[in-house]
Amino acid sequence: MHILLIHQVFSALDEAGGTRHHEFARYLAAHGHRVTVITSPFNYLSGEPLDPKEAEMVDGHSGGEVRVIHARTYKALHKSFFHRTFFFLSFMVSSFTAGLRVRDVDVVWGTTPPIFQAATAWAVARLKGVPFFLEVRDLWIQFAIAMGVLRNKLLIRLSLWLEKFLYRQADRLIVNSPGFVAHVLRRGGRHVEVIPNSADPDMFHPEDDGADFRKAHGLQDAFVVMYAGAHGMSNDLGVVLEAARLLRERKPEVRIVLLGDGKEKPHLLQQAEELKLDNVLFLPPVPKSEMAGALAGADACVGILKAVEEYKTTYPNKVFDYMAAGRPVVLAIDGVIRKVVEAAEGGIFSPPGDAQALAQAIIRLADDPTQSRLMGLRGRKYLVEHFNREQMAGKLMGILEGMKR
Repeated sequence: MHILLIHQVFSALDEAGGTRHHEFARYLAAHGHRVTVITSPFNYLSGEPLDPKEAEMVDGHSGGEVRVIHARTYKALHKSFFHRTFFFLSFMVSSFTAGLRVRDVDVVWGTTPPIFQAATAWAVARLKGVPFFLEVRDLWIQFAIAMGVLRNKLLIRLSLWLEKFLYRQADRLIVNSPGFVAHVLRRGGRHVEVIPNSADPDMFHPEDDGADFRKAHGLQDAFVVMYAGAHGMSNDLGVVLEAARLLRERKPEVRIVLLGDGKEKPHLLQQAEELKLDNVLFLPPVPKSEMAGALAGADACVGILKAVEEYKTTYPNKVFDYMAAGRPVVLAIDGVIRKVVEAAEGGIFSPPGDAQALAQAIIRLADDPTQSRLMGLRGRKYLVEHFNREQMAGKLMGILEGMKR
């Protein structure tokens, strides 16, 4: 079958960013399906242009194909909320026209956030007379309101209306966290299924000691604690820097590595300079194909979000990568992802927003590296059994195949 995916922030394995959809697309192609992806020509994390030569990827298995179309999009996504919104709206228009030109489509796959691209997917599906498949990866509107990013009452009403409309219009609907199910059902969704965030354990090598990564960054004798991901408002990395300040005197051998990019990175760099944090290292984002080497250089990894009630519903992708890499997780996120890490016995929970507790959790791991290592391996074992990307891709394929008319 031919699946059309409209996804503004689609990232391939050789690009920085989440690769859930790239991995799913390759799985579908390996099983004989055609996947056409309409996406932005800019990398979502850095805002830099993507290489147009990567516009097509053909999977040699079973005659399947993944084709990527870059639709014209306004750049400047990290300048302000206004520019970011215009970035999304411009893609909504350009992806609509690009989608109409794609022929012989069996299903149109929309994914949110941003919610605007899901509206485009619905419109294209209806005009083509094919099913509309909706994936909810984030309760973007609720999170934006909770964070104070979305304040205009008219925009809130319109956004909530559009959310409810799309949930009701979807022929099939999936979410990537069980924490989203109740909300989606309450807002009109039908037949909601969970295909959670996950990871491909074969991409990671827990036995790797990360010697090359450590040598390249002067970390040979350190206990390395890594955060890998977006540097945005939601990620609360200022708390990590405050924990680093507390650790500087207590555990000088601990080094904090913040790997990634985002709107808040300049402010974080300034904060680290003001606090004279010589135990913190900022690194640029790396493609997913290089993430295994980076995580191998860590002794423990941090998952963190702001202490906002709504974030208790999330399954952050990075936590599953940490577990796949066999690294213990210092988890400053409460809710459903805490249940996963605790069930796996793969990390330590630290109350969100509490730098003192975060520092203490890191000290606990650094003081007992043998137990830390065993904790990480337990997390990997749990991920292989319950959150294996291939298993999730198979479930997704079954849903899509069932939608073909």
